[in-house]
Amino acid sequence: MKTIPIIVDCDPGIDDTIALLTAFVSPELDILGITPVCGNQPLGRTVLNALQVCELGGRPDIPVYPGCFRPMLREPIHGQFHGKTGLGNTTLPDPVKTAEEMSAVDFLIEALSLASAKGEPVTLCCLGPMTNLAVALRIKPQIADGIGRVVMMGGAYREPGNRTMTSEFNVLADPHAAHVVFSSGIPIVALALDATHQVMLKPEHVTAFSRVGGRISHALGELMAFWDRNDVARYGSRGGPLHDPLVIAYILAPHLFGTTRARIFVEYESELCMGQTIADWYGKSGLEPNAEIVTRVDAQGVIDFFLDRLSRYAEKVPA
Repeated sequence: MKTIPIIVDCDPGIDDTIALLTAFVSPELDILGITPVCGNQPLGRTVLNALQVCELGGRPDIPVYPGCFRPMLREPIHGQFHGKTGLGNTTLPDPVKTAEEMSAVDFLIEALSLASAKGEPVTLCCLGPMTNLAVALRIKPQIADGIGRVVMMGGAYREPGNRTMTSEFNVLADPHAAHVVFSSGIPIVALALDATHQVMLKPEHVTAFSRVGGRISHALGELMAFWDRNDVARYGSRGGPLHDPLVIAYILAPHLFGTTRARIFVEYESELCMGQTIADWYGKSGLEPNAEIVTRVDAQGVIDFFLDRLSRYAEKVPA
């Protein structure tokens, strides 16, 4: 089976953890590396969390490259819904492996340059602020030739923001980096709040996942239960939006999603609207579309997809 080479750029994060655990048991994916970045937590913590998730998922073979410790120009902000460690109240196993000495930026430049030379482009899964990729592109723009596409979680278009009135956290955390990536000419699939709010991880789903998760059931159940926002007024139900995991679902099950091409702009000057993403749905700017924005999600199909994937841990022999 021909696999899809991917790099997971992330800031774990409860929802990043679910995305990683899903990717680990998906044989269609060849995970070249994980590149944590400052985001939900400071860099030291996101690196440790990534190592712990690799340990939990039985994938110590995947290298973890520490990324940028702060945004390109602004002061760091951190997540509000992931607890003090980024992993809720869950304690994951101590990692046996350590992070690589090579930085995420250097790894991206090396791996994507090689991909370009071999004609084997890599899919970048961007689950957090896009600082690592933006810095790598500023150092060596030619690496864009080694990227098949960026599939990213971030932004808000017709939905209001989740960190400010206008802005989603991942873009707000480094709007300058988002601007660099959206201006790069690289094919982009954007999973914004417009998409992720269509898939709520409800209490009954948490129960179902806990039943099928095998050796990761306890940790998975705790993580998912902590994710419940209990904000029926905003979301229409208990639970929390399944943000970052949708990136992995899109790559493996694109038939569950519908997209619309549009030009995306990022606000990086106005403090009132900092980090806002604006979609030119109808060509008013006169510029060509630069992304596929996911506008429709088969929510039940996505839940069934994750139930199938995460149930594979019940079939694996514990490490």
